[in-house]
This record gives sequence, C-alpha cells and structure tokens, in this order.
Amino acid sequence: MTQISKVKADNANKLAAQIAHFALDKKAENVISLNVKDLTSITDEFVICSSDTNIQVKAIADSIRKNTDHKPIRIEGYEHLNWVLLDYIDVIVHIFRTSERNYYNIEKLWADAPLREFDDEDFVKINSDIK
Repeated sequence: MTQISKVKADNANKLAAQIAHFALDKKAENVISLNVKDLTSITDEFVICSSDTNIQVKAIADSIRKNTDHKPIRIEGYEHLNWVLLDYIDVIVHIFRTSERNYYNIEKLWADAPLREFDDEDFVKINSDIK
C-alpha cells in the first residue's frame, strides 16, 4: 500500500467513525461500518444505521450533514426518509428505517467486507481516535 493510499484509508476510517458518532448521538440503532475498499471502486467505507421513525431518520441525516467537516457531494432519499444516502466519496452513509433495512439487508450483499460495530460505549474511543 502506498503512502497516499494509507492516508486516504485512514481519512475514510476516521470519517466513518465520526459519522457513526453523530448517528449514535441521535439514537441511531445498529450502527456499523463496512470496509469495502478491496471489494469495489465506488467507495472505501459504508456506514449503515437505522431507526424506527421518519423523524429520527431525518434527525440522524441532519446531524451528520451539519457536523461533518465536508458536505456530501450527493444526497438521495431525503424527501421520503425510508433510506437516506449521503455520499462523501470515500464514505457512503446509509440511514434506513428499520423495516427498509431488514428488507434490503445490504449487510448481506457486502458480507465479505470487514465489519466494525459502534455503540454508545464507543463515544470516548471514537473521540480519542479522531483527534
């Protein structure tokens, strides 16, 4: 791995952790990231989370958009709030309604990707990793 590739992977990893933190702050459920950089050329990481209500999906998406240093280059699904996608190039965020997440089960599609789980106890660890 070249030095540039390593820096890019570290940045994607940190951004994914940041995004997970912001999602958990708004009570997102089952927050995970999948490292897909060796499986696809579209991105390095997926962050996937869910909630039971449209209002909470919106709150999670808004929190991520407002608190990240970079703004997403593309946003999809914000008008319906069943599956919101935020594209940060190196990280793609999927925010699902729980029923939609269970139906599409994209974790199964990317089952070969290394998976990282986040929960409220990770807040301290994530903050120390980001700085």
